[in-house]
Amino acid sequence: MVPIGDAARALGVSVDTLRRWERSGRITTQRDPANRRVVEESEITRLGGHVTHPVDSSFSARNRFEGVITSVEVSGVIAQVEIESGQNHIVSVITRDAVEELGLRPGVPVVATVKATSVMVARP
Repeated sequence: MVPIGDAARALGVSVDTLRRWERSGRITTQRDPANRRVVEESEITRLGGHVTHPVDSSFSARNRFEGVITSVEVSGVIAQVEIESGQNHIVSVITRDAVEELGLRPGVPVVATVKATSVMVARP
């Protein structure tokens, strides 16, 4: 379950828009134990949004780069993923399975975590 504010961000709309969508039946929300509106991740996905999950904060902040995928080139069992993060341009070579499992494609927000010479990619 995703708080309504996070759901609105994932869909690129305002909370007021989500409430109108709820009244019109376009989206279904529920109430949590504190009586706050929450939305199932499947509802967000159904409407074309994607939910970002917190990234493990045990990594040093200087090793994490939040950005957006600009290119994904798959070749056999590997893929090259290019990420723009502010002034940084990051290139990572990961498995084709990882690209498919994470749903990586141009425009998707991600977090690149740099560890020595390796770049680990996760969705934020």
